[in-house]
Formats: sequence, structure tokens, C-alpha cells
Amino acid sequence: MVLALTVCGIVVALVVLGLFVFGLRRRLIQRSGGTFDCSLRWDVPEKTDTSGKGWSYGVARYNGDRIEWYRVFSYAYRPRRVLERSAIEVAGRRLPDGEEELALLSDAVILTCLHRGTRLELAMSEDALTGFLAWLEAAPPGQRVNVA
Repeated sequence: MVLALTVCGIVVALVVLGLFVFGLRRRLIQRSGGTFDCSLRWDVPEKTDTSGKGWSYGVARYNGDRIEWYRVFSYAYRPRRVLERSAIEVAGRRLPDGEEELALLSDAVILTCLHRGTRLELAMSEDALTGFLAWLEAAPPGQRVNVA
């Protein structure tokens, strides 16, 4: 009986510690500001896929001329993807369709982009999209920016 209670206590303590570290990581990422909720789908085929597969929920952070994208459900402190402003080409935008509506946040707009030859999709709120497009267009003089 004592062993079972000890094991249960240790398991509960580990779960609480894991949740604390998880929350601390998110707080540290957002501490520097310039963050927004952003789902990402990497290496998307040319034909639009509305099945909802491949989307990962995350937080994006502006960092100079780069956007650092972090998975929400991860303990990693390094960004999962880094997108450089000069390498991003916007190919179009659309609203979620089909099962995508269930996989993404309710007010999401999907932006199709190319980054160094890789096709990707970013899903974010309308406000975040406005900020993202303004950030792209605010590139320093001499940098190529392609916004459709």
C-alpha cells in the first residue's frame, strides 16, 4: 500500500513538473515579444489538400529578418523551423476548407508560401496575417520580397 502511494506520488510530481517546464518554455519564447499563434504545414504538394493532415500547431516569433517557428507541444527550446524574410515568397491565401476547419483555429487564414524551393502553408488569424505581410513588405532596401 505504501509503495503504491509512493509511486502515485512520484508520478503526480513528474506530471506537475512536466507541465511546469512546458509552461515555462512557452513563457520564455513569448518573453521577447513579437509572437503570434501560427499553424504550419511543411512541404505541401502543389494540389491543395483539405484533409487537415500535416498541420502542426505552433507559435511564431519575429527575430530580426527571420521568423522562428516553435511547436506548441514540445519541450525543445530551439525553433523547429526558421524562415528568412528574403527567402519567403507568398503564393496565395485561402480560407480553411473541409477537415482543415477542424484542424486549425476558428479564425485562421491560410497563406501559401515558398521558402527556398519548399512549399509550405501558414495558418494564422487575420490580425497576425496583416502583421506578417507588413513585416515581409518592410524589408530593408535592396532585399527581394515577393508578396502576391
